[in-house]
Amino acid sequence: MAKMTKRIGAAMLSTALLLGALTGCGGNTSSSTDGDNATSASTENPHITVVLKTLASEYWAYVAKGCEQAGKDLGAEVDVQGATSETAYDEQLSMIETVLNASGTDAMVVAPLQSETVATQIANAEIPIIAIDTNVESDKVLSFVGFDNEAMASMGGEAAVEAAKEAGWDTITAIGIAGVQGDSTSEARMGGYKKGVEKAGGTYLDAETQYADGVSDKAVTAMEAIIQSHPEGIAIVVCNNDDMAVGAARAAASYPAYKNTIFVGCGGNVAALDAILAGQETMTVAVDGYDVGYRGVQAAVDALNGKTLDKFIASTASIVTADNAEEQKAIVEKKQNG
Repeated sequence: MAKMTKRIGAAMLSTALLLGALTGCGGNTSSSTDGDNATSASTENPHITVVLKTLASEYWAYVAKGCEQAGKDLGAEVDVQGATSETAYDEQLSMIETVLNASGTDAMVVAPLQSETVATQIANAEIPIIAIDTNVESDKVLSFVGFDNEAMASMGGEAAVEAAKEAGWDTITAIGIAGVQGDSTSEARMGGYKKGVEKAGGTYLDAETQYADGVSDKAVTAMEAIIQSHPEGIAIVVCNNDDMAVGAARAAASYPAYKNTIFVGCGGNVAALDAILAGQETMTVAVDGYDVGYRGVQAAVDALNGKTLDKFIASTASIVTADNAEEQKAIVEKKQNG
């Protein structure tokens, strides 16, 4: 275990430097210099509407908490909304349309379910818009607050290969369970996992990727399909989020060939950390959704105050295993409890 921790630590350091470089290029704070994307003079007590992908998960509730805390700290009225699921596309589009057409909202923060459709929808927007978690390619979006999903997933792929070696796997193959097909965040993470696994010497079975719409129950079904195709076992299963990683691990629990399979998730919420501590998930690429929500609202307030925003405001990620899950859990709970 010490040897595995040392290797994973090296992978974390390498990617921390990469993400730090990205932050240095894009910046993780807003500049105070007036510029082309400045909107108006200082706006006191602005109303900011946040439209998230959903509120029906612990991760997005954590993002919402960060948004709300930023509002309290910065003197802004923050209204957080979210679709009922990550496939409720029309519902989210309707929320966004209502925000754009209603008076009283000074800025919008959005985590889009369908980036291209949202880009079209906001083409004539007259209020500042900040994208979080998933970018929207539009000149109406002043800044994107989120992660380099490919880089952080690559870190997870490398760490998973090292863990698989420690677990005794001679042939190291990996299969991905993705989120919603076509979702840019999910696709970037799957691409990153592939890159990391192959960089570390493993084989990523790209053609066997399963899609589970971001939910645990569908991940169970996806894992059952993997087991049927690979009764001999697979060294690594990488997932777009922690809910799916836990569901996949649960589906494989009664199959001896999968006893030492490395199950990797992404997110790092309390439920995932508890699952890691209970041995129900091997590791997670922990991201700080609270930080993304907070910085998203902060960027909106800065825009309303006439500040120039960096186009990319980066948040960091780290690998969490059973060795450091307790420490990470304490950090997350402290933010959640405010």
